Amino acid sequence: MTETDWGAPGDAGPRAASAGGTGGLVGRAAELEQLRRCVRQESGTPRSLVLIGEEGVGKSHLLRAACELAAADGDLVLTAQGWAPERDLPYGLLRHLLAAPKDRAAGEPHRSALLAAIATGPGVPVPSATEVRSGTAALLDRLSRPDRGSGSGRVLITVDDAHAGDRPTMELLGSLIRRTEGSRVAVLLASRDCEVLLGLPAGAEALHVAPLALRSACDLLDAVPGAPVGRARLEVLEQAEGNPSALLELCRRRVFSAEPTLARERAPRLLNPRTRFDTLVDALPAPTRRAVGYAAAALPGDDASAVMAALGTADPAIWAPAEAAGIVALIDGHIVFRHPLARVAARGQTAALLTGAHRDLAERAGARPFDRARHLVAAAVVPDASLTDELLAAAGHSADDFALARVLEDAARCSTSAGERARLLAAALDAAVAVGDPDWVRSLHASFLSVNSDPRLAREAALAAATALSHASRQREAFDLLLDSVDRYPSVGAALDLRLATLAAAIAEQSGLAEHRGRLAQLVAGLSAAGAGPADRTGAGRDGAGPDGVLAGFVQGTGPARADGARRAGEGPDALVRSGPLDGREQLTRRLAVASVAYLSDEPDATLEHFRAADTYLCGRRAFGLRAWHLAPLLDTLLATGQWAEVSARLAEAADKAAVLRLTRPRADLEAFEVSLRALRGTAPASPPAWPAVPFDGHENAATRARLVRAGALVAMAHGEWADAFRRLRTLFAEDGTPLHPFLSSRCIAELALAAHRAGLGEAAAEVLARVRAAQGEQPTARMTLLLHHAAALVEPGADPEHHFRLALVNPAGERWPLERAQARFGYAIWLRRARRPSEARQQLVAALDTAEALGCRPLATAIRQELRASGVPDSAHPGPALHRLTAQQQQIVRMAAQGLSNREIGEQLFLSPRTVGTHLYNVYPKLGVSSRHQLRDLLSSR
Repeated sequence: MTETDWGAPGDAGPRAASAGGTGGLVGRAAELEQLRRCVRQESGTPRSLVLIGEEGVGKSHLLRAACELAAADGDLVLTAQGWAPERDLPYGLLRHLLAAPKDRAAGEPHRSALLAAIATGPGVPVPSATEVRSGTAALLDRLSRPDRGSGSGRVLITVDDAHAGDRPTMELLGSLIRRTEGSRVAVLLASRDCEVLLGLPAGAEALHVAPLALRSACDLLDAVPGAPVGRARLEVLEQAEGNPSALLELCRRRVFSAEPTLARERAPRLLNPRTRFDTLVDALPAPTRRAVGYAAAALPGDDASAVMAALGTADPAIWAPAEAAGIVALIDGHIVFRHPLARVAARGQTAALLTGAHRDLAERAGARPFDRARHLVAAAVVPDASLTDELLAAAGHSADDFALARVLEDAARCSTSAGERARLLAAALDAAVAVGDPDWVRSLHASFLSVNSDPRLAREAALAAATALSHASRQREAFDLLLDSVDRYPSVGAALDLRLATLAAAIAEQSGLAEHRGRLAQLVAGLSAAGAGPADRTGAGRDGAGPDGVLAGFVQGTGPARADGARRAGEGPDALVRSGPLDGREQLTRRLAVASVAYLSDEPDATLEHFRAADTYLCGRRAFGLRAWHLAPLLDTLLATGQWAEVSARLAEAADKAAVLRLTRPRADLEAFEVSLRALRGTAPASPPAWPAVPFDGHENAATRARLVRAGALVAMAHGEWADAFRRLRTLFAEDGTPLHPFLSSRCIAELALAAHRAGLGEAAAEVLARVRAAQGEQPTARMTLLLHHAAALVEPGADPEHHFRLALVNPAGERWPLERAQARFGYAIWLRRARRPSEARQQLVAALDTAEALGCRPLATAIRQELRASGVPDSAHPGPALHRLTAQQQQIVRMAAQGLSNREIGEQLFLSPRTVGTHLYNVYPKLGVSSRHQLRDLLSSR
C-alpha cells in the first residue's frame, strides 16, 4: 500500500488561549460572571459566595481571577489561605487577612483588641470573640468608606481552603457574612467540602464548581506544550474526569514517553512531582495499599466482590484506612476512587503489584472473556504469542470500541510474529476508526504498514485510512485510496466489501464531485465482478429488496431510480435490514445504507428509524468516528421535520465529541446546523460569526459547504437581508444553474426563490429553477414537488401563482415537512391578500401561524402576524376563554365545523386530510366540553 500523507499530527485543536476570553480560565465563563457580579456588588446579587468543589477543580484560580478583577476596579483586596497545621492557632487566618491594612486600625477604638488577636508569640492573651468582631467590623467600615481617598471604596475578602481555617476566624467571617447586606464588603470562600457551610449563616450562598465539560477539558489539554495526541490524549481526558489539576498532572506523567502502553502508567514517579495522593497511598498499611492497587487495576466489570476475591479476603475492613484518607469509597457494590489523582497514585505502585493484580482479576473474569483478555494483556510484561488467539476470539464480546482498540494495540506489542502483529494492528485500526481520533489512526496505520506483508489485510487498512481522510475533509484522497485498494488487493469477504462500497458512496455524496459519482459505478461493479459484491453476499432477493438495492440507489443518483431503490430497501421484508437490535458491523452497514438512501429519497420515517437505531448502537460503543457519517443527514431530517428539541440535544452532545476528536468535516457540519437552528428560532446574531472554526476545503466537500451556505442565508433571511440571502444561496448552483450538490442544493430552491422574490431578482432565480426541475425528472418526491411549485409560484415567468401554490399544498404528505409547508402557506396567503381575497388569506395565515408557533420559528411567526394585521385581523382579536386554549389551526377547524362543513370540505380548504381534521376535532371536544358538532354551533353562537 502507498503510504498516506497524513499531515502534521495534532494540528487541528482549539487553543485555550483563545477559548472564551475568560482571562485564561477555560470553561469557567458562568462562574466568572457570578464572581464578577458579587465582587462589583451589583444589585440583586449575594455579597458572599462559598466556592465548593473537589481538589484541583480550579477554585483557587477562580478566587485569583476575582481578586484581579477587584484590584483592577480599585477595590481593597484582603486574602488568606487555610493551612491544616495552623488550624488550632486562634485567628491565624485573620492575621493573614489583616497583614496589609493593620496599620490603618490606628484610629479605631477597638485597636488594641484587634492587634492582640493577630499578635503572635507565647503568653499573648487572646481577646474575646465579641471584641475581635467589633474591632474587625469597625476596621472594615473605615476601609470601605467611599471618601477614604482612593479606589472604589469596596472591600473584597477571599479565603482559600476555608475547610483548613481556624474556627475563631471562620466564626468571625460568618458574622461578617451576616452583615454584608447593605455594606460595601464582599466575602468569597473556597472549600473542598460542604462542611464549611455548617458554620456559616444561612445567607452564605454556595457556588458549586463542577469538573470541566469535555470540550473545555480538551481545550485546556491542547494548551499544554507537548501535550499527548491520539490514544494518549483520549486516555488523559478519560482518566482526568474533567478535573484540571488531574488533567495537567496526567499530561506531565506521560510527556516522558510517546508510547501509549500500559507500562507508562507504572513509570517511576521520580520523573514527576509527587501529589498529595501519592503521599496518602504510600502512608496506607501494606494490605490496604495492595488493595487499592487491585482496585486501580480493576475494569468497570469488576465489582467489589471480584476485587476482594482476587485479593483473597472477604473482610471489608481492609478498605477502612483508604476510606478514612479520602482515597476510595464503597458505593453500590463497587470501589470508587474519590479523586482522579487518587486512582493514578494507586496505579503508580510497583509493576509486580499491578501485574499480579491483573492476573488475579483475569482468573475471576471467566464469564467476561473480553475483560479476561484485557487483564491478561495488561499483565504481559514480555511478548506472549498465546494471547493473540484468545484476544481476537474475545474481541467480539467487546461493547466498547475505545477499549477494544487499546487492548488490540497493546496485544500487538506483545506479539512475536510480524504476521500476528499485522492482524492485531489491522483489527486495532478498525476499532480506532470507529472511535474517530485521527492521530490514533495515523499512528496505528504507520505501525501496520511497517509490519504488514498480507495484501488481504491491506484492504482493511485502506478502509480505515479512507475514513480518517474523509473526516479530515480530504475526500479526493479518501476516494482514490479506496479505488486503489480494489484494484490492487483481493477481496477479504462480502462484509468488508459492503462496507467499502457504502463508504465510497458516502464519500461521493459528501464530495458532490461528478468524477466520484461516475467512478462509483465502476467500483461497485468491480466488487460484484470479483464474486464478493453486495449483490452476491448480502442476502438480497430477486425483488431487489436489501442492500444491493440501496447501493443501486447510491450509484444512479437522484430521481425516480433512487426513490424506487429506497422504497424497496426501506420498506421491503428483508429481515437482515429490519431486524431488532444491532449486533455487528455488517448489520450496522446495511441499516445505515438503507437510511442513507431513504434520506436522499425524502423518506423521513425510514430515515429516522434506521439512523436513530444506528446512533443508539454506536453511542453505546463510544464510536463517534462511525457516528460522524450519519449525524449530518439525521440532524438535517430532524430539522426539516420540525423536531427541533431533539436537534438541540443531539447537537450539544455531538459537538463536544467532534471537538475532542478534532474531526474537521463533522465539526463544520455541526456548526452549520447550530447556526441554522438559531436562525430559524430567531436567536442568531445579525451576521454569521467567522465560521467554520476549523480548516475546511469546500471544493471537495460540497455537502458541508451547502449546509454552511444555507445556514448563512437563513441568518440573512431572519434579519430581512434578502439580497444577501440570495447571493449566498446562488453559490450552491453553477453559472448555468446546475446544482453543485445534487441533493442539498436542490432542497434550497424554494428559499432561493423566496429570497430572489423579496429582493426583486426573480428572473435570476428562474433559470436555476428550470435546471433543478429538469434534474428531478418526471416524478420528483413529495417534498421536491412542494418546493418546486412554491418556487415556481414566486419566480417563474408567465406562471399562474395560485395554480402552483395549490399544487404545493394539495398533497397531505407535505405535512411531514412542516416548515416548508408553512412557508408555502404564507406565500399563498400574501398572494391571496393582494388578490383581494382576505378571508381565504386569513385561513392560510392561521394554519401557517399554528405551525410556526409550534416549531418555535419566531421570524416566520412574526412575519405571519404582520400579514394577519394587514389582512384585517387586529392584534387584540382572540377567541373566547374556551377556544383560547386551542391552537390557531384548531380554532379554525372548530369554526368551520360549526358552520356545517364536513371533514373533507374542511380539509380541502385547509389542505389537510379528512383524517387529520377528524383527529383535531376528536382532541378538542373534551377541551371545549362538547361531544358533537351541534354543540359546537351552540357554543360559538353564545359568544
